[in-house]
Amino acid sequence: MLIKNLRREHILVANWIKKGSRVLDLGCGDGSFLAALRTEKQVSGYGIEIDPANIEACIRNSVNVLQTNLDNGLHDFENDSFDYVVMSQTIQAINKPYEVIDEMLRIGKEVIVTFPNMGHWKCRLQFLMGKMPVTTHLPNTWYSTPNIHMCTVRDFNNLCGEKNINIKSRTFLDTHHNQVIGMQLLPNLLAEIAIYRLNQPLDSQKSDSSFA
Repeated sequence: MLIKNLRREHILVANWIKKGSRVLDLGCGDGSFLAALRTEKQVSGYGIEIDPANIEACIRNSVNVLQTNLDNGLHDFENDSFDYVVMSQTIQAINKPYEVIDEMLRIGKEVIVTFPNMGHWKCRLQFLMGKMPVTTHLPNTWYSTPNIHMCTVRDFNNLCGEKNINIKSRTFLDTHHNQVIGMQLLPNLLAEIAIYRLNQPLDSQKSDSSFA
């Protein structure tokens, strides 16, 4: 698997990762992302996954994988064990996402998080119609969804502000994983996927909370 063959979301994340880095991928799926990083950027690292079928796929992709429930924490990893800790489209399915983010910041020098934006206009419209949203990136109905802690771009930005987490950079995508100018200006309303790059909490830096 090559980076160019990954979905756009993972390509953008890969651009933030330096060659030869140590990477931990939380909820790594079949390991394609780590395999591509290993091939083209010579990274080393591990994936964490709970689904047995995905674990078997990781093994076939020669990706180091640990079968762990993220809700049990990341206590087995020492401080600054990795250059990057990545969690893609998983944070909304965790019982205590704020605790997992704290752990990610503890063990990684940088943290990259992606999540579906519940503030997108399609979600707002369905709420106005009295329905729980069902969209391309939130395809499950309310009674079958694995998602238990949905958030908006504004919610996540506020969490970073409350914890004094430095937002190094961020970008936003539509349903086709494309970047659109208007989406960058009004991400809470127009973005369907949010991608954040975070640092350890810094007393001297505050997060911007000016979102629609």
